[in-house]
Amino acid sequence: MLDGSRTDREEILSLITTPGSMILLCSDQSAIIGSVHVRQEGSSCYLGMLVVNPELQGGGLGSQLMQAAENHARHVWASEKMTMSVISSRAELIAYYERRGYRRTGEMKPFVIDDVHGIPRIEGIEFEILEKVLDK
Repeated sequence: MLDGSRTDREEILSLITTPGSMILLCSDQSAIIGSVHVRQEGSSCYLGMLVVNPELQGGGLGSQLMQAAENHARHVWASEKMTMSVISSRAELIAYYERRGYRRTGEMKPFVIDDVHGIPRIEGIEFEILEKVLDK
């Protein structure tokens, strides 16, 4: 769906140095095998950039990373909910998040076209906002 890079060094540096923003990493003995970005936004948090080594997908690592991000948001930042943006045409990905307690809000946001976040290969890409209430 997208060409080009999805992020760059400057964006990652900003994400890890900005207060209330962090990237959680999972590694094996030799390499990073998964990561997720979580950012505090008032009484809620934003979850993004969830990635798992393609060879390890389907083994539960993505769910574990999401749970770690939700736990941090809930217990460290006292967040009440988590939100995320998903490309609206990625039905299988939305279903994955719904199985993990996220719900569709009906809110859509435009995809910003730039060299950092990717160049769409198809017309009409937009984001759908999902959210999950974080239990206390």
